[in-house]
Amino acid sequence: MTVAKRIIPCLDVDNGKVVKGRHFVELREAGEPVELATRYRDEGADELVFLDITATVESRNTLYDVVRNVAEVLDIPFTVGGGIRSIEDAYKILRNGADKISINTMAVEKPEIIKELSIKYGAQCVVVAIDAKRTYRTKSGFEVYTHGARVPRNIDALEWAKRVEELGAGEILLTSIDRDGTKEGYDLELTSLISSNVNIPVIASGGGGTLEHIYEALTLGKADAALAASIFHYKEYTIREVKEYLKRRGVMVRL
Repeated sequence: MTVAKRIIPCLDVDNGKVVKGRHFVELREAGEPVELATRYRDEGADELVFLDITATVESRNTLYDVVRNVAEVLDIPFTVGGGIRSIEDAYKILRNGADKISINTMAVEKPEIIKELSIKYGAQCVVVAIDAKRTYRTKSGFEVYTHGARVPRNIDALEWAKRVEELGAGEILLTSIDRDGTKEGYDLELTSLISSNVNIPVIASGGGGTLEHIYEALTLGKADAALAASIFHYKEYTIREVKEYLKRRGVMVRL
């Protein structure tokens, strides 16, 4: 059975505001979380991802009140990540309205938390975010980074993707650090490499700038979903425009 491809806008949140940067730095404000969430819901987003991008770096909890306010206006799946360091942190995020939780740094530092979360809440609730960069220090050529893409871990991105699947992750949010915020297109080599070697959905992230880029991520990159931020935040394209384009190109989407 063919599964419809998903289009997922992302809210990178810093101090309660949606921001967008380049290579995870040079952040500039892009709007209010609730306002943008409402717009994307109305435009036909399949899901919404909310990442508190400085929570881990600043060693603080996720902004639960902002998560709750966003959740209240949504009727689509809602994934929240950033600052999750324990099962209790995940529980608080789910209690405040998230449908899925996304973990990155803690997954690398304490892999068993993936299995614990999967057993407790179900694999469909557990998204492991993998921030990968071309360093050629690993066999695949892609290395895992944590702490908001600031800390190299000397872990092969492909081997890590396989392991998180084995541990019970239900989905992978794969971001190319090299392409993040560049709008030059997704890293198709990275995306295809991971998508072809795991049996769980992969969300392509980092570099979406045109309709063609999204099409390529879902076809050449073999991703199950495409995540984008800048092109939606700054109204270069609507989600409806993206989906209509994809449908014309023969990609199955939910209109």
